[in-house]
Amino acid sequence: MRKRLWISAVTLLVLVLLLIGTQKWMNSRSFQFYGGIVNHVSTDEKVVALTFDDGPSANVEQLLPLLAKYNAKGTFFVIGNELKTHMEDAKKIVEAGHQLGNHSYSHERILIKSHAYVQQEVELTNELIREAGYTGEITFRPPYGKKLFSLPHYLHDKGIKTIMWSLEPDTNYTTVEDKVTNAVNGVKPGSIILLHPMYDKTGDELKVIQGILDALSKQGYRFVTVNELIQLGSDK
Repeated sequence: MRKRLWISAVTLLVLVLLLIGTQKWMNSRSFQFYGGIVNHVSTDEKVVALTFDDGPSANVEQLLPLLAKYNAKGTFFVIGNELKTHMEDAKKIVEAGHQLGNHSYSHERILIKSHAYVQQEVELTNELIREAGYTGEITFRPPYGKKLFSLPHYLHDKGIKTIMWSLEPDTNYTTVEDKVTNAVNGVKPGSIILLHPMYDKTGDELKVIQGILDALSKQGYRFVTVNELIQLGSDK
């Protein structure tokens, strides 16, 4: 009887540890089971990549002039089904010299999914990104930053880089001032900053972006696309 209880307890402990480990792997910004993952780049140059998730939306009209004011290039990780209905906004992003990245077609968590599902989520969005006129390398950011086996395996097979982030001012902060302070205090050369301006109805997210652009510009930082940042790291 005691032996059975001991075996049951050990089995339960192993399952709990596996569950905890799986959750950490799923959410990790710096590890995945297949292929490379980028959450920052090692460089001595004062460069940073601003990345904007979701959309595109009508907020692109306000964001593009703001970036142009600071001679900043950004990376827009777009959702396929949003891109399909806001193609003109995506074309404006490309025409302004920014990078388009893939954020899946439906923005659902891609965890325990079939190969066919993953392929559709990635390839449909890639096709729309090309339709928008973007000709550069297409990178991928997992919805909600979550990935496990099938998604990294597919991306690795196709040679598509997984892009995460090193700073996310929106997490645990609510005011414009706190978000700007978090980003400015945490930044270092090669940082990748995640921002969410596409569905902002108050204008606060644009204020956050302006605050970051202004403060880091005064510190001598340049704002480059993710692809440019990766290239700078590989040139070392």
